[in-house]
Amino acid sequence: MSLDRLDNWFVRVVRLGVGLSFSVLILAVATQVLGRLYGSAPVWTEELTRYALLYTIAFGSGLALRSGDLVNVNMVCDSLPGNLPKVFRLVSSLLTFALCVYLLPFAWKYVSIGGLQTSPALGLRMDFVHFTVWLTFLGLALFSCRQVARTVFSGANPEPANRDSEH
Repeated sequence: MSLDRLDNWFVRVVRLGVGLSFSVLILAVATQVLGRLYGSAPVWTEELTRYALLYTIAFGSGLALRSGDLVNVNMVCDSLPGNLPKVFRLVSSLLTFALCVYLLPFAWKYVSIGGLQTSPALGLRMDFVHFTVWLTFLGLALFSCRQVARTVFSGANPEPANRDSEH
């Protein structure tokens, strides 16, 4: 499987995760609003809304890094001469990757602690909720690794996807 096919498959999976979690968020909020219009909203809608938002962020953070919609260094990079913007973006991607990989085991420990707790309204084991922290770091690590690989192996400029028409 080529790197581009693997990348496209992974992007599709992550986009599906964003879509599903955002759909749950929309349904929970709609249930909450309709419940308030016609009496009282179910208690679990507040909790489900928060958890769906966490999953939307967890799935979407890597895509935001890929597209340049996450905090970016373009203003600094665009003002640098010559090859320095490419080097600066590469170093930024490497540091993002290293930090996320470093934090993954600690995030997993946090997830495992959540197995001992349950949410008050839904009765959901909190490790399913805490998993979003680990998933966020994994997504950021994979997408920053993707940027590094594209820069090193294909010589591509590691600019965000929305800047180099990669979408």
